[in-house]
Amino acid sequence: MLSILIFLPLFGAVLIGFSPFGITPKTSRTVALSCCAISFLWTLVLASQFNLNEVNQQFGEFIPWIDALGLNYQIGIDGLSLPLLILNALLTGIAVYSSDKSISRSRLYYSLLLLLNAGVVGAFLSQDLLLFFLFYELELIPLYLLIAIWGGERRGYAATKFLIYTAVSGILVLASFLGLVWLSGAPSFAIESLETSSIGLSSQILLLLGILIAFGIKMPLVPLHTWLPDAHVEASTPISVLLAGVLLKLGTYGILRFGMYLLPDAWTYLAPGLAIWAVVSVLYGASCAIAQKDMKKMVAYSSVAHMGYILLGAAAATPLSILGTVMQMVSHGLISALLFLLVGIVYKKAGSRNLDVIQGLLNPERGLPLIGSLMVLGVMASAGIPGMIGFIAEFIVFRASFEVFPVQTLLCMIGTGLTAVYFLILMSKAFFGRLSEQVTNLPRVYWSDRIPAIVLAVLIVIFGIQPNWLVRWTETTTNTMMSVQNPIVKVSFNFLP
Repeated sequence: MLSILIFLPLFGAVLIGFSPFGITPKTSRTVALSCCAISFLWTLVLASQFNLNEVNQQFGEFIPWIDALGLNYQIGIDGLSLPLLILNALLTGIAVYSSDKSISRSRLYYSLLLLLNAGVVGAFLSQDLLLFFLFYELELIPLYLLIAIWGGERRGYAATKFLIYTAVSGILVLASFLGLVWLSGAPSFAIESLETSSIGLSSQILLLLGILIAFGIKMPLVPLHTWLPDAHVEASTPISVLLAGVLLKLGTYGILRFGMYLLPDAWTYLAPGLAIWAVVSVLYGASCAIAQKDMKKMVAYSSVAHMGYILLGAAAATPLSILGTVMQMVSHGLISALLFLLVGIVYKKAGSRNLDVIQGLLNPERGLPLIGSLMVLGVMASAGIPGMIGFIAEFIVFRASFEVFPVQTLLCMIGTGLTAVYFLILMSKAFFGRLSEQVTNLPRVYWSDRIPAIVLAVLIVIFGIQPNWLVRWTETTTNTMMSVQNPIVKVSFNFLP
């Protein structure tokens, strides 16, 4: 059942890219949309059959592959990966739908989007370290090309910078995984075969540092973040949606799955430092966002700040804080995707993202009133206003982390106030006041442009009002995989038999 999510987009990518028959841009888009729609519906089918009380991996698949390397095709799903799979399927569909219908080299473009989807899904499903690494590297190539070919004026620089950073991340991931298998004496790369308790604390700390730096680049965390603003600014709107909404979650997922779970003793030792790292990322990201004039770069730096909340919850390592980190992953995915979509519409219609140029876009007659209203909702959600998913996620993280790291949690809470500051600057400059002369007579915004943003806005509100519809998928996993150890909890997890 799970392999369908990997091989369906791969089949679609091959069909679009290598079909001997002439495929028009419209046909390419239709095939890509169909694959995304089927994948999303299939994730809902999996969710409907998901046992909420089961702590082991579900729908597991195992196929022997390369015995000499100890590599097998082993995949499974649990309460940590299920919400991210659904989020990935939803945002990939939105990215395909929001793409320009007249985009150049459409066959290559939609093939790369589907290939990127397959790589992300495979990474979230992998129960083999080497298999995860292969999928983790697979998504690098399509994303690099999507930025380098269809990006802005400095797309070459941004794509190359992204490639270098992510390549370093991949090297560290592979080195850490090899060290885990070698030092634990495991017969294969299967996660279930690892006995990390036999590894000495100093070796565990060294391995964990490699994992933290590798996935800290992907999240990204300060000072490993510098590739992200450039990539966002130069990437097209659909790629920014995927980059912020899904690709960053590979980093957070990797830290939780392979750092905290596999190396609990080292995690306990480094947790206070990780909480301080979270504070630095939150405050630095928010401070940089305040100084920005480009709306897209401001949203990009807000992602850096919000990734700090995830690290804080992970550092606390309690069942509630880990539940909060998963909520924050989904929350950030939905909210950042909405904000990037809206900024993309503003740029498309007004021709600028500069806050010194555009003003008064909430003008009901000649501006973008609905887009401005959705932007108000998006920034309120990002700032943690009650009634939206952003508040629920941040409240759970802060509530759980305060018991373990009170000072660091209070400092991170300052970040929520700074979030309100920089987004109020954005709203006051771009949407309020008199419509500036540079953006008068704006083109009409069609409903086809509004629908994806409305869908995301509705989900943000629904999960904010009824968070249990999201929490229930993860709660059993986070409650059962933690065993209490003062002041940090150690981790235990049951994998496929």
